[in-house]
Amino acid sequence: MDSPAERQVTETPTAKQRRVWDRYAPSYDKQIAFFERVQFAGGREWLGARARGRVLEVAIGTGRSLPYYPADATVVGVELSPAMLDIARHRAADLGRAVDLRQGDAEQLPFASASLDTVVCALSLCSIPHPGQAIDEMKRVLVPGGRLLLLDHIGSTWPPVRAAQWLLERITVRTAGEHFTRRQLPLVRAAGFTIVEAERLKAGTVERIHAVRPES
Repeated sequence: MDSPAERQVTETPTAKQRRVWDRYAPSYDKQIAFFERVQFAGGREWLGARARGRVLEVAIGTGRSLPYYPADATVVGVELSPAMLDIARHRAADLGRAVDLRQGDAEQLPFASASLDTVVCALSLCSIPHPGQAIDEMKRVLVPGGRLLLLDHIGSTWPPVRAAQWLLERITVRTAGEHFTRRQLPLVRAAGFTIVEAERLKAGTVERIHAVRPES
């Protein structure tokens, strides 16, 4: 068996993310609950209120957004971590909601082009190894006019907070692939989406984005 040092050298960024989230899965809901009440309050409700039709949630995690999707939406979820996906399956069953949950990579989505009406990604582009590639994939699977809905933590607009985030990243990027100074909005624009709504909250550390894939 490889030592931790050897594993860090040989494993890919995607494999590292799978390992990290498999390890955190049993405690994830308890750990994130406080932050969702305080820092990200109302974020999942905001996403759910804008989702329509055939909905894909990328990096669905333990399924914390499932209660907020419209009853008439058809929901599919993709998650890299099998352990997180198992919890999402239990949550869907408890809600009595039929959800197609699949193991998969945000950077190589297992869906046909132009096959979905809405793509959602919540609190995950901060740790996906290549977020631009993931956003390109989200665009590919959306129908023309389809909705992209994002919620994430980003680099603060307040310099002292951003400096603290940068320092924290020196640890979190190495140990868990977690970034605190990324911002997804430029990547969404670069991918060719039209921005419908974009708002920053909590000293600019939280961003919500509603964008659409152009018709042509």
